[in-house]
Amino acid sequence: MLFLAIITCFFWFVVLVDATIGMRRLEKLEDVKMDHYFWNDPPLVSIVVAARNEEKNIGGSLRSQLQQTYKNIEWIVVNDRSSDRTGDLINEIRDEDERIRVIHIEELDEGWLGKNHALFKGYLSSKGEYILFTDADVYFKEDTVEKALFYMRTNNVDHLTLAPNMNVKRFWTKAFVTFFLFGFSYYKRPWKANDDKSKVAIGIGAFNFLKRNAYEEIGTHATIRERPDDDLMLGIQIKNTGKKQRLVSALEYLEVEWYTTLKEALIGLEKNTFAGLDFRYSMVLVAVSGLFISQLFPFLAIILLEGPTRIWYIFSILLLYLVYKQTANMMSKNALRYFFVFPISTMLFIYCIIRATLLTTIRGGIVWRGTFYSLKQLRKRD
Repeated sequence: MLFLAIITCFFWFVVLVDATIGMRRLEKLEDVKMDHYFWNDPPLVSIVVAARNEEKNIGGSLRSQLQQTYKNIEWIVVNDRSSDRTGDLINEIRDEDERIRVIHIEELDEGWLGKNHALFKGYLSSKGEYILFTDADVYFKEDTVEKALFYMRTNNVDHLTLAPNMNVKRFWTKAFVTFFLFGFSYYKRPWKANDDKSKVAIGIGAFNFLKRNAYEEIGTHATIRERPDDDLMLGIQIKNTGKKQRLVSALEYLEVEWYTTLKEALIGLEKNTFAGLDFRYSMVLVAVSGLFISQLFPFLAIILLEGPTRIWYIFSILLLYLVYKQTANMMSKNALRYFFVFPISTMLFIYCIIRATLLTTIRGGIVWRGTFYSLKQLRKRD
């Protein structure tokens, strides 16, 4: 046990050093200084929004976008087979602003997942030199697009993705979502996406901004049409073809209420938890074991064990706290307070992984926004 404690402590020390260096190199959209003389010939930006049963958020989200200080924008809003008032609300907003075009999808083409299909259809109707793919529950500050485009052009970036603030109101939902972001950060090391020599790639569905030619060169969403983790895979496709990618923090410029309740979060992550482990049971075992040993057991050990082993685990928890502070606060506002329920959040996430894996296996696939996709289809590679 002493040896395991030392290894755990060393592991979190290495992660802390890596996260500290990485997060300090992660730029913030708030720090981008605009040069308004830059816009002598402003390019057309196409914003493509995919919406399915989003009557709660679609109005506020679109209106926040329509208030952008950057004016040369067209919107293609795709109503993906909604059964609520989403389509009617989109039509009402279109009647208020001629820059909006609406596509109503009645049937899903074979071999596609719904959101990927909707974004692809939106792209086909777009004309912009730059394309921004975003979700229907994302709220924009008025100069978000202008700053993002300025950053892209001055840094010659092919793909820019922004990390939004997760505006989750309920305590346990916020604790769970913050833990998820923490785990994603140290596991995926998203700051490495900004290293052109690294193979690490990132894409966030709230804000995937691409040069049109780069998007077309990677084969558009057609190359990832059956991936439930489409946003991440879009970033991977960009990086794999040697194009320039950047992740920028935008907590003050972009906001999304990812999940309202803990139940919604668990259900929502059914679609991509197993996918994130490449639909491999061996990876599930590794993930669950790793979470238990590195993030849950240290808290149990300081209660159950004594002597030097307990001291090593106390140091492990201290290092874990510092890693959490480095990563979670950069991905979500006021995240640090939720470290005090970290062991419970860990257990919830272990449960989330096991639950998603079992449900996907029993069902033979996933249910995503009312549509069933078979595991055979999801595992298929082109």
